[in-house]
Amino acid sequence: MNEKSRDDLPRSLEALWKGRERRPRGPAQALSLPRIVDAAIALADEEGLPALSMARLAQRLGCATMSLYRHVAGKDELQLLMADAASTPAPRIEPGPGGWRAGLGRWALEMLGVYHRHPWILQITGGPPLDPGQLAWVDAGLRTLRDTPLSPREKLSALMLVMYYTRGHAQIWARPPWQPAEALTDEAAYETLLTRLVDAERFPDLAEAIAGGAFAPEPDAAPEAGFTAGLDRILDGIDTLIGHRDPEYRTSPDTDYKTSE
Repeated sequence: MNEKSRDDLPRSLEALWKGRERRPRGPAQALSLPRIVDAAIALADEEGLPALSMARLAQRLGCATMSLYRHVAGKDELQLLMADAASTPAPRIEPGPGGWRAGLGRWALEMLGVYHRHPWILQITGGPPLDPGQLAWVDAGLRTLRDTPLSPREKLSALMLVMYYTRGHAQIWARPPWQPAEALTDEAAYETLLTRLVDAERFPDLAEAIAGGAFAPEPDAAPEAGFTAGLDRILDGIDTLIGHRDPEYRTSPDTDYKTSE
């Protein structure tokens, strides 16, 4: 994206692509845009996105609310800046042992970690990625598939599939830190509530799944076990497609991406 093509960007995106800090009007201020964004992220992490307002943020920073508008146009722009800052830097995953599967699996786990640390990002980001932070993640994911025989369109399609799965899993299961442990997004509490609500006559197959322990947390399982079980099946599918293009690039289902190198 060149400078000329950025001229008609929405102001919120322009703030990211043309530089995060705009020169404030008037006398020099103790505030800075990075400090404002960091404080906003901390507030959203602690109390959730609904608690974020320009007035609350100003109180946290010990300044007048209007002082914030010297650096950021408003709450919408601030939220975009927050999402960009909270998700950067994107992981730098180079091809190595385990090939593309180890790299793409690690990429997905890194993204899930961002959502777990900052669940409010899921309430902000949506639609095709356009800000530099999200596009850096797309670039990093495509890098893991660089040496495969897939076409550019197939690589992007495979990456989007993993991205949708990761985001969807986080959307359903992430429990914001300000909610109590018995919140409905907790797996054990969710299973208990389903057992009370689901009528076997009305939902026979769902009732069978509940009775069979499908929704019960696995004892002694790693926290991300439910996520990686589904991710493995997605990677198996991508591996099959790659094998149709060139069997040399097939990977082992036992390829480990669950631990950092």
